[in-house]
Amino acid sequence: MKKILDQALAGLESQLEPEEFQRWLRPLKYRSGTDRNIRIQVPNIFFKKWITDRYLHKIRAAVCDLCGRDVTLELVCGPTQVSAGETSTKAPVESISGDQPPLVSSGINEKYTFSNFVVGASNQLAHAASLAVANATAVYNPLFIYGGSGLGKTHILNAIGNHLLKNNPKMTVAYRTSEQFTNELIEALRSEHMSDFRQKYRSIDALFIDDIHFIGGKERTQEEFFYTFNSLYEADKQIVLSSDKMPKDIPDLEDRLRSRFEGGLFADIAPPDQETKVAILSRKAEEEGIPLSNEVAFYLASQQETNIRVLEGYLARLGAYASLHNAPVELDMAQKILGMFIEADQKLITVDHILKVAASFFNVKVADLKSAKKQKAVAAPRQAAMYMARQLTHMSTIEIGQRFGGRDHSTVIHAVKKVTTRMQQDHSFTRTIQELERTIRDSVTRPDYSQAG
Repeated sequence: MKKILDQALAGLESQLEPEEFQRWLRPLKYRSGTDRNIRIQVPNIFFKKWITDRYLHKIRAAVCDLCGRDVTLELVCGPTQVSAGETSTKAPVESISGDQPPLVSSGINEKYTFSNFVVGASNQLAHAASLAVANATAVYNPLFIYGGSGLGKTHILNAIGNHLLKNNPKMTVAYRTSEQFTNELIEALRSEHMSDFRQKYRSIDALFIDDIHFIGGKERTQEEFFYTFNSLYEADKQIVLSSDKMPKDIPDLEDRLRSRFEGGLFADIAPPDQETKVAILSRKAEEEGIPLSNEVAFYLASQQETNIRVLEGYLARLGAYASLHNAPVELDMAQKILGMFIEADQKLITVDHILKVAASFFNVKVADLKSAKKQKAVAAPRQAAMYMARQLTHMSTIEIGQRFGGRDHSTVIHAVKKVTTRMQQDHSFTRTIQELERTIRDSVTRPDYSQAG
């Protein structure tokens, strides 16, 4: 069957332009076959689609003529051969059978659209660039949006996705946080389904990765994302990334990824001014049916907090109170209800603070909590501190793991689950955790770390 395939391809060479044959048919390789089937290896997903659309019927006709019987052809993806001294940038895709890629969940949140994204001086460039990408009126690939936490990066990534799907429902788009991408990769490795993972992400039309900076230092995730990026980019598929840092400032990011991120358009989202915060809160109150006066809106916007999610949390508390008491949201009521929350949030409980307090509380050193020591005397306090970091800060499990000696996010997830389970079973342990939380909160105003670390 290999000889028959080679003869069929040789026969087609005279029917095509030399450059066309060299580019598209020469790379095809015989993989395996039976009397009724031939499996042909192609370099990647994009190549597979191109051959299927333009040449597969011609190759099959030639093969059937040579065999004198009906033969089916199956294209499978695999690594291209690289000659000595060369370095391939093509994705090392494992064998994939079938013509249809795995189904991809978009992950797009329908509530985030351009229509409810409030535009201000702090985000005009990011909004304009994102709208251009969504309308395909400009080529910004990748589009790299950066800014602090809670400023609207997630909203705008999802808005692009929603706009694309509205205009073309058949598009395949995927929104993922870098943590979700990493988790899927780990599961694919564990279950030996890397071929499905690779085909899924390299056959879509648009990829959105939120908080891409978290892949810094994760060698396997960076490697897989590099090849995914290359595959999509070479196929002219849209890539949109968000980060709280510029590519040059992302720690432990491979140079080859950094150069690709820097090859597109940067669009920053800065902290909003007071007028923009008022507009955002007013829009949110309208969506949630919360009666919000301009006076209260300006009171909320006057706070030092720039994280919009935190401000929306304040608004939600006011809405809940007004609903329960069937009373309007007045300024004096807002100041009374939110005073202690705003004061506590502005004290800024950090992971470093939790580490110091937990070390003193359990009579260990901060260095022990960050170390690889597995003794129960250290492991249990470490898990409790991770649990408190997850409860009392806005940090993700990835960020928390980095603060605890560069641990993987799965370690933090395990710690949180273990502490939660033990609290459900051991009332004494629950009281210990509650006392630790009170100590952490109280020590923000009365710090005393002289015995720690």
